[in-house]
Amino acid sequence: MSYNVIQVANWLIEKANNTENGDFITNLKLQKLLYYLQGYYLAVFEKPLFDDEIEAWQYGPVVPNAYYEFNAFGKNALQPTSEGIAQFTNDEEELLNEVFEVYNDFSAVGLMHRTHNEPTWKNIPTAKGSIITKERMTKFFKTRVNWDE
Repeated sequence: MSYNVIQVANWLIEKANNTENGDFITNLKLQKLLYYLQGYYLAVFEKPLFDDEIEAWQYGPVVPNAYYEFNAFGKNALQPTSEGIAQFTNDEEELLNEVFEVYNDFSAVGLMHRTHNEPTWKNIPTAKGSIITKERMTKFFKTRVNWDE
């Protein structure tokens, strides 16, 4: 079962709002965190976290549906929408928490630079509509997962 991307985004926003460092999520940062959640989820569970496509835009990976949903916030801190928060299984939540802990420490711009240097984003035209396929993401993120743990 895949999840509604807005409910996944709401989970991220709530998680960030409840962290000790007090960082908040902007739309730019949200897009990069959704990319990393999707990538690791694909690698570990071999199915998508959400069905929405991820596109290669000028400033990195973007989930258009989530981008436009939160676009009204501009560069300000995002607040969850009324669509609710995704409810994950224990195994899913464990993985997503790990990914969040690693990547939330980066700034939005830091995440943008990271994604620009990864093979999933390189060599794809950075025009709206250029899809980073789930197959491409799965292949890359499987190389990033430590299977020995």
